[in-house]
Amino acid sequence: MEKVSLPKGTRDFGPAQMAKRSYIINSIKNVFQKYGFLPLETPAMENLSTLTGKYGEEGDQLLFKILNSGDFLKAADPRQLANGNWKSVTPAISEKGLRYDLTVPFARYVVMNRHEITFPFKRYQIQPVWRADRPQKGRYREFYQCDADVVGTESLVCEAEIILMIQDAFTTLGIKDYSIKINHRGVLAGIAELLSAQTKESSLFVAIDKLEKVGEEKVKEELTDRGFNSASLPLLFEILNFKGTTAQKIDFLLSKFSSSEKGKKGLEELSRVLTLVQNFGATHTHVEFDLSLARGLSYYTGCIFEVKIHNVGVGSVSGGGRYDNLTAVFDSKEKSSGVGFSFGIDRLYDALEELNIFPPNTTTTSSLLVTYLDDESFHYGLKLVQNLRNQKIASEIYPDPIKIKKQMEYADKKKIPWVVVIGSDEVKTGMLTLKNMKTGEQSKMTEEQIIDFIKK
Repeated sequence: MEKVSLPKGTRDFGPAQMAKRSYIINSIKNVFQKYGFLPLETPAMENLSTLTGKYGEEGDQLLFKILNSGDFLKAADPRQLANGNWKSVTPAISEKGLRYDLTVPFARYVVMNRHEITFPFKRYQIQPVWRADRPQKGRYREFYQCDADVVGTESLVCEAEIILMIQDAFTTLGIKDYSIKINHRGVLAGIAELLSAQTKESSLFVAIDKLEKVGEEKVKEELTDRGFNSASLPLLFEILNFKGTTAQKIDFLLSKFSSSEKGKKGLEELSRVLTLVQNFGATHTHVEFDLSLARGLSYYTGCIFEVKIHNVGVGSVSGGGRYDNLTAVFDSKEKSSGVGFSFGIDRLYDALEELNIFPPNTTTTSSLLVTYLDDESFHYGLKLVQNLRNQKIASEIYPDPIKIKKQMEYADKKKIPWVVVIGSDEVKTGMLTLKNMKTGEQSKMTEEQIIDFIKK
């Protein structure tokens, strides 16, 4: 028989894991709703024409393509197949792909439904995405994102609220040691002007974004291979390696950007965002102006964000930014500015596990198990368990007539905190035995008393 396995980069999630994932998702969802965001879902697959060209060259290569139904080779040119050039063959054999993120499908939705939407439109979306990446710790080919975006406004209040939502979510999840890294595409454009590399901005941003992962020498090698003037690289790394407070970094860059309007505008908007956070009455203790933060996705035009939790072995757990032209790629008349960010559920899960800060009750499935000693008490228990459910108490009854010890073991393994034991005496008197599975203590109570006790 063939060995059963999963595709690389994907995972099953059992009940205990799902309980923890639901805890993360519900915590984040509550934050999104508190800030006025509405839910949205889009299909798992999109037309490749919708997806390609939105994520940069490297992103396009990571798209999962879906073969056309039936004889997918019927429209393919045999000469192209023989040449083995996948880029030329793909349009003939694949029209659709799995979504790479939730932002591009969101922009497509906005364009298709713009006459029914109230702007500014604030939506959140929690769904899986797929990337044909090399699987490794903290990086999967199928993973969930929790997105929140605002489209139809250029107000920097939205950027400030992103910082507030990240702080709120982390407070709820008990995460204390983290950094919200922030930069601006205008600042990066100013750096490109200093290097006389305006026509190579995309390559520059992709390389810079790898600095923390691969180090300075590897980034220099990549830039040299991409045709950057080696004489300009010392200036680049003088800027990227500058240390200091946010105010010091801004002053340092202002002295460099005397002739760069894009660079000065980027610094002005970034400063304004941080001021707005303070105007909300919040602090930006965890916010760090990171000059090397670039985020490789090509659609960002303004502030960009990335969040990292310290002392864990996973990469960034959140990221996003401002995009002014994303909807225009679907309709030249539709140029709605937007800004958004996303939490990576899978990385957050790994981080909370590593930090050991999941609340102990996240894995509880039922509050109470009804057990019984004989057939008469079983039928009594059926009515009891349904009465408990009618009172919104998560309850279950053991389905098979086995020894009470086995029923107790079931409750223990499922971490059910309370057990009701029913025998002939309990049926006659109506005084039921309620057992605390953690302490082993038992009490005699009526059904009404048990309901009041469990609810409290």
